[in-house]
Amino acid sequence: MKKRVCKALFVIIGTLIGAGFASGQEIYLFFYQYGLKGLIGIIISSGLLGMVIYKVLNICKNHEIKNYKEFLRYFLKDEKKLDIFNTIINIFILITFYIMIAGFGAYFEQQFHINSLVGSIMLAIICFMVFLKNVSGLIKVNQLLVPILIGSLFLIGLQVIDLKSLLEIQNYVINNPSSKWLLDSIIYGSYNTILLIPVLIALQNVVNNRRENKIVSISTVIIVILLSYIIFFMLVKVDVNIENLEMPAVYVASKISNIFKYIYGFIILSSILTTSISLGTSFLENVVKEKKQYKQYAIFICISSILVSKIGFSNLVNLLYPVFGYIGLIQIIKIMLLKSK
Repeated sequence: MKKRVCKALFVIIGTLIGAGFASGQEIYLFFYQYGLKGLIGIIISSGLLGMVIYKVLNICKNHEIKNYKEFLRYFLKDEKKLDIFNTIINIFILITFYIMIAGFGAYFEQQFHINSLVGSIMLAIICFMVFLKNVSGLIKVNQLLVPILIGSLFLIGLQVIDLKSLLEIQNYVINNPSSKWLLDSIIYGSYNTILLIPVLIALQNVVNNRRENKIVSISTVIIVILLSYIIFFMLVKVDVNIENLEMPAVYVASKISNIFKYIYGFIILSSILTTSISLGTSFLENVVKEKKQYKQYAIFICISSILVSKIGFSNLVNLLYPVFGYIGLIQIIKIMLLKSK
């Protein structure tokens, strides 16, 4: 059981901790700007994710759901609405895959002043090679990288979380009051569920029962909260205009020491890799109807991702994530109203 639970947990965490998360862009956009309320928002958002994970795993197992369209059919009876919603979800997954490719390039440009296109091409090639292994490739990559990624982030956390940071957050809240923090917390959880559900469908044969589903769900909530708090406290250390940084968390790690600069470099690149592979695999599993088309679609999404990456990483995150978050709310409401038996 332990092995199965770990497999599922690492794939889920690997999907969630992508370029937007590890870079600090997501945490800044949805939580940090609200100060202490943002810390509460992280708990709310993570709890929402945990509930959706548990419910979706149970539904998929009990009803032997094989793909995302079958899952949508479970609560959308109208075929026209189903096709429209399925198309929207697939577009979102593909766009988020593009964001990961852009994030990989943005890291190389910010840290080493190498043209972002070089990094984007590198990741696109790696993804294509893993896509040819299907879901087994996804699980193997996450099993290898995610434990190291989590451990590295905790190591960074020991350096950035202190009493001074807490006081700085309190001052920040006093100067920046806002009532939008709760909505943004829900939106953050919402768009992440869109990314997760296709992955959860693929994992239904990894976890075998409700007890294992519950362990995976609770463990995910705890890890996401802890890692989000670490990124949050890293942002407190930013001593320049944070809006001018593509990857603010990377900037902070670089300021601590050269060692942490390289550790965080590994975190960023690993998190982008695991998420991009999860997203690409989800998209391919959703849209490819015949095995002989799999390679063709894989080539298409990898080449097109390189072209789209030139739009810019932070621009893509700030523009698209909130939009799809609202779309995801519809799905969450439907899921919560479903009976998983």
